Amino acid sequence: MYSNLTVSGVYSVLGTAVIACTLFAGNVLADGHPVTVALKVSTRGLDLETSAGAHELYSRLKKAAWSVCNDTLRVGLEPTPDPNGCSEKALAEAILSANMTRLTQIYLETHTLREASARGIGVPLQVAAR
Repeated sequence: MYSNLTVSGVYSVLGTAVIACTLFAGNVLADGHPVTVALKVSTRGLDLETSAGAHELYSRLKKAAWSVCNDTLRVGLEPTPDPNGCSEKALAEAILSANMTRLTQIYLETHTLREASARGIGVPLQVAAR
């Protein structure tokens, strides 16, 4: 799940996003033992320097967060008691881990500052100034 990547320039952002996206985790139980469900999200084909690329990555992250927190990928595991809360937590963790201003701005378009703060997401100065 965790790997060392050596990249430079713009590709460091892509590498960071790939690592961050592997951190989606839904904690569930299987026979009384905790299990972490993770899903890797690809940034292939996305130019994260553009607004369109960042929006597409956000869409992929949101879809992946929903998938790991719902029954579709978890055959034989107990359902998550709060799929919506799990999904929001997974999405926020990926946004936080990616540490990309554009993704944070997109997140803040659909979440309040209070929700973001509760999830540990700081507000970029560019957003706070608006």
